[in-house]
Amino acid sequence: MTPGDLARIHAAAFTVPRPWSETEFADLLARGDTFVIVEAAGFVLGRVIADEAELLTIAVEATARRRGTGRNLLAAFLDEVARRGAAVAFLEVSADNEAAIALYRSGGFEVSGRRRGYYVRFDGTRTDALVMSRQTP
Repeated sequence: MTPGDLARIHAAAFTVPRPWSETEFADLLARGDTFVIVEAAGFVLGRVIADEAELLTIAVEATARRRGTGRNLLAAFLDEVARRGAAVAFLEVSADNEAAIALYRSGGFEVSGRRRGYYVRFDGTRTDALVMSRQTP
């Protein structure tokens, strides 16, 4: 999957946070600490620095949602970060993204913090980000 493919899927999946561009994906993937795991209808992008892993984004095409793709990608992310030596994994998610929060909770993540007004919607209003974390397997 090319950075352009990643950007297309991300744009279809997100309005908050704003979708990332092809250039942003290319720049992230050029870093030595960032990796992508791809399934036919989605992907997860993460990175490991020292013993901490960050799930940067997970995106699934609308036609593949509620079919286990997100859960499979989350499990693959956790396996990969454990393989890379991370002791803890964390992520940020929009506080109003109930489906994503449920997915992350099912993967063992718990809310560990809140960033007030972190995300800006297209209309200029703000929404909080929940910081979620868990120990790696």
